[in-house]
Parts: sequence; C-alpha cells; structure tokens
Amino acid sequence: MKWLRGAVGLVALLVVGAALASGGSGTDSVRQRYLPGRNALRTVSRFGGERVVAVRSLGNPDAVHADPGWLAAARPLGPGAPAWARRMYTRSLLVLHALTDPRTGAVIAGAREGWAYVWPRDASAVAMALAAAGYRSEARRIVRFLGGLDLGADARFQRDGTPADGRAAQGDATGWVAAAADAVGLPGAPPDRSPWQGLADYQENGDGDFLANAIASGAPRIRALFETPSGTLWRRAGDSRSGIDSAAAWAARPFPHPGLYGPVRRTLLQLAATSSRFGIVPSEDWDGGVDPWTAPTAWTAWGLAALRERHAALHLMAELRRAATPAGWLPERVDARTGIPTSTTPLAWSHAFAILALRELWPRTASNSLPGR
Repeated sequence: MKWLRGAVGLVALLVVGAALASGGSGTDSVRQRYLPGRNALRTVSRFGGERVVAVRSLGNPDAVHADPGWLAAARPLGPGAPAWARRMYTRSLLVLHALTDPRTGAVIAGAREGWAYVWPRDASAVAMALAAAGYRSEARRIVRFLGGLDLGADARFQRDGTPADGRAAQGDATGWVAAAADAVGLPGAPPDRSPWQGLADYQENGDGDFLANAIASGAPRIRALFETPSGTLWRRAGDSRSGIDSAAAWAARPFPHPGLYGPVRRTLLQLAATSSRFGIVPSEDWDGGVDPWTAPTAWTAWGLAALRERHAALHLMAELRRAATPAGWLPERVDARTGIPTSTTPLAWSHAFAILALRELWPRTASNSLPGR
C-alpha cells in the first residue's frame, strides 16, 4: 500500500560514531527533523547503547504537502480560539490523516517499528476526533474496520486486521469501539460483550481489575470499587497502593458516568496540580519513570474542560504545547527535564485527544459541558 510505504518505509540506516544527545534517561530515544510546512518528518531513533540511527519518513513522497483541500473540509474551532489552538488543531488533523489508511480505515499508532499496529482504543479515539472535526466518512471507515476485528484475540492488530503478536487482549477495547461507533452513528457492540475484569488496561503492565477498563465497559459499582477515602479514584479496585489514575477522565468523556463526576473532578484536579512543565504521567503508581505522557495529559484536559474546570484544562494544554516539537508533533512521551521526545513521534491518539480537548474548549455551538461543581 502506497500510504504505508510512505509512513513506515525505511529510508536509510546510518551508523554514527557518537550517541545522540537525547537528554532522556530511557533506553528508547527519539529526535526528529522536519520538512517545513509539510505533513512529513524524518524520525531518528536510537535503542539503548546501540550507535545506530534509523531515518524514517512519514508521508507519501508524492503527498507530503499540507493538503489544503482536505483541511478545507474540517469543522473549525469555535469563536475565540487562539492561534496556537488553531495550529495544534490543524497539525493534529494532518497527523491523523497521515496515519490512517484511506482505503481500509486502519489507523496505525505511529509510523515506527513496534508502533505500526492498530490498537482498538487508539483507533477509536482517532475516529471520534475525525468525526468531531467533520470527517464523518473517514471516521465511519475506521469504525467499520474496528468492527471486523476479533477484539478478544489480541491487544493490537496488523493493518489487515489479523492479530499482531499474541499480546493479551485488554479490557477496554469493546467499550472504546462501541463509543466510536456511537460517535459516528453506527451500531456498536452489545453490552454483554464488554468483559473488563482480570485483563490488562491501557498501561499494558499486568492484569487486574482496573479503573480504565471498568469505565470503558460501563461496569456497575465503580464508585464502590475504586473510590479512595479522600474521594478520588484508585487505578486498581480496592488497592490503595495503586494511586489515582488519569483514566478517571474517561468517566467524563467519552463514557459519561454522572454518578462519578465528583470523584473524577477531584482526581483530575489533583493530577493537574502536581503536573510537570510538560504534562503528567498516566497514574500515581506508574512504573515507567517520570517522563510525562502526552495522551494522558490531553485526555485529562478534555475531561476537565467537559467538567467546566477550564483553568485547569488550559493549564494542561499549555504543558501539552510545551511538550510538542517545533513542528507541532506530539511525542508519546518527553524527557521530564528537557522536553525532548523520548518515544514515538507523532503518536496518533495523543493528537486525537488534543483535537477533542480543543473542541471541548472552543465549541462551535453552545457547549454541552457536564454539570459544574
């Protein structure tokens, strides 16, 4: 497929005499060079102590321009949206456009080995974002692709819909696909197809009874299972050591649970109050280091905006802007000290949540925000 060759094709493999100065502490470091004004980039990656640089190209060489015709169909942000918001919105739409197969609707998470797969949760968020931006036909194509997957077979899928590598299915996939179907006006999965207990969540670091899966699956008694003594929401049911989880935001958007708005608000405000210059980590018990992640930062801003906590939402969006590259790409995560990308850039679902947060903050019509305090 021509789009795919452009997205993940290896342009060159260079051996260099010195390590890249990434500024990150992890073993997976990434830096980019960009083609100004175009929907294209070259990704330079280094793994551990390897002195190997892989230069990759995102975008078909014949279609790396900004595609003004496609962008002209976008539903603009509402009145009062500042220039930075409009730029982030446009750049995010271009990223989703580049990472989506225009024929099949398969959405890869990132244009890089190990990320060039379809995660149902990520692709569902992309479908929601494109639908919100006015690209209904593209969004429906994504949902139809997701509807053809065996969601119980794996956590991620090849671009032809086959399971990727035997990684166990996660407990939120069915809920996300159903929500995306609802967003684009297509039939979704019935409720009895949403198992969530004893499965991995979005953090992919073990099985359990997790808040994110419970919210996405519409589980009963969430408050009884996950509420802390201080009125916030733990990540793991009944486990005080698990800490609060940014996925609480999902109970505001896109899985509204009115009975949880109070605990969700307290959880998100607490996370926002302790954020870094570049955003937040996924949860308090996160074992992946201190580097901020852009997707949780963006979805937390979306949830706060929906709960009419505009100041806190804008605070996180400012940090998200700071985490973006000079060309506006959102990395999966950035170094907590320098802000340099430390993983795949750009990441589809980070840009999807950025679009959704921006549209919540600057709607075209009267806001349908959730009840305030």
